[in-house]
Amino acid sequence: GNIVPRYQVGCTKADTSKRYLEGWHKKQSSTDDVRKSKSGYFTAFGVDLSPDNMAVAIVYFVQGVLGLARLAVSFYLKDDLHLDPAETAVISGFSSLPWLIKPIYGFISDSIPLYGYRRRSYLILSGFLGTLSWSLMATVVNSKYGAGFSILLGSLSVAFSDVVVDSMVVERARGESQSTSGSLQSLCWGSSAFGGIVSAYFSGSLVDAYGVRFVFGITAFLPLMTSAVAVLVNEHRLTPGEHAMSVSGSGFIESSIQHIKQLWTSVKQPNIFLPTLFIFLWQATPHSESAMFFFMYVSAQISLDSLQGF
Repeated sequence: GNIVPRYQVGCTKADTSKRYLEGWHKKQSSTDDVRKSKSGYFTAFGVDLSPDNMAVAIVYFVQGVLGLARLAVSFYLKDDLHLDPAETAVISGFSSLPWLIKPIYGFISDSIPLYGYRRRSYLILSGFLGTLSWSLMATVVNSKYGAGFSILLGSLSVAFSDVVVDSMVVERARGESQSTSGSLQSLCWGSSAFGGIVSAYFSGSLVDAYGVRFVFGITAFLPLMTSAVAVLVNEHRLTPGEHAMSVSGSGFIESSIQHIKQLWTSVKQPNIFLPTLFIFLWQATPHSESAMFFFMYVSAQISLDSLQGF
């Protein structure tokens, strides 16, 4: 009574084989889908252009394309505010101050998250700050003090976003191969260089055709790209407990002390300290940008279209 007929045995084996083959094909199909999702992005400089990497590339592009207003600033200080080369150099030097304290921005970003994020929120804030600075230049600034303050805000915006995006690049390169890390750096610098080329091509013609205020207004929209792409950043949001621990007095102090120790451990190494000393001495030499601008435009009488190439 327990004997299974031969035809039922054959059907059972066939059904088992069929189920096995269906499961195998399903597994292979899911594996293929995963491979497609991993390799489905376009690549540039050997890096997958995922939303996260696209956000990094666009931030670097914005840093490069903000050079659109550099020529307009020089003409505004010279022709509208009637400043001499010495005063122009003072304002330019004053605007470089935010770049001297970049480690502080790293401490702030790592130790004080905004709305649960250490990177995304500060990118949004940096973009809004840059838009504010160039909007002031395009509308209400009419004195050298106002110009110096607005240019300082714009410089702070770029310096802060530069620290944040550099931190993101370091986090992504950590644990990767040397070739992958190099490709990511190539993507960053390539994006910045492309932005610089775009700004160099259009800066002179826009100033000549529409004036400096118009160029400042156009430039004011560019930092908004940084704020917009911040939503693409793949970052874990801190829980309320983690956020409270980060911003509490003891947590902030401990985190700051730890970051200072890590920074000092890195800086005191000869392979870090000596290049840093060289860069310091190099940047400490007088800069001739303002004097060269006055020489080329006033003494050499180089046209505006030619100046944008320089």
